[in-house]
Amino acid sequence: MKKLEDTGLLVARILMPILFIVAGYGKMGDAYAGTQQYMQAMGVPGFLLPLTILLELGGGLAILFGFLTRTVALFTAGFTVLTALLFHINFAEGVNQLMFMKNLTIAGGYIVLAVAGPGGFSIDHLLNKKW
Repeated sequence: MKKLEDTGLLVARILMPILFIVAGYGKMGDAYAGTQQYMQAMGVPGFLLPLTILLELGGGLAILFGFLTRTVALFTAGFTVLTALLFHINFAEGVNQLMFMKNLTIAGGYIVLAVAGPGGFSIDHLLNKKW
């Protein structure tokens, strides 16, 4: 049963951060200035963009490989809820309600990962760390 649990957590760690890794990487190139402008238009200081990229790309890779999993999962859950509250509360725009619920669902998944841990197929397991 432990191998099945470890395999399930590995699959979750592969699937969950894809969105964040792609989004963080995408913000580093030509989209940097546009993303910064969008953040500022929504009332979020543009100087926070490097931290956003760090959490999305770096945190996504950390989750993927199972490194600092519980801590990164909690930060990612908080970031995702905050993003929902800052960018997706205008339900008059149809897609925002869906994006808001998507973000809450993602945050829930990361909270489960923070509680369950990374499983046996992870750097955390190799280092014997609970973080």
